[in-house]
Amino acid sequence: MLLVLAAATVLIAPQSQSGPALISYDQSVRCAGLTQAASELEGGESGEGRALFDAALYWSLAAMQAAQASGRSTVLAEGDQTRARIVSVRQLSSGDAAARAELDRCRRLTPRLD
Repeated sequence: MLLVLAAATVLIAPQSQSGPALISYDQSVRCAGLTQAASELEGGESGEGRALFDAALYWSLAAMQAAQASGRSTVLAEGDQTRARIVSVRQLSSGDAAARAELDRCRRLTPRLD
């Protein structure tokens, strides 16, 4: 897994692309919120639930590192992630197709953690 930070961006090596991608702090927070929400909704007993938990952990750490690199406080970053998770739970629970597509994108960008 490659995770390099510069300013407020996270450089990651996604599992479905050959080259790394730059992800902004805001995008990292959105991915953290979506994957946390999906993990919460799925539960941790299934293989899918465990994969979502791993993705949520990765994005949460990526967002926190991007926050630190950009001079944001950890308290602010935690609040941003909490708000993103709450919004994402509502969106995913209501069947929001755009949120589901964003979740799929975040998952494609998540490095394999196993």
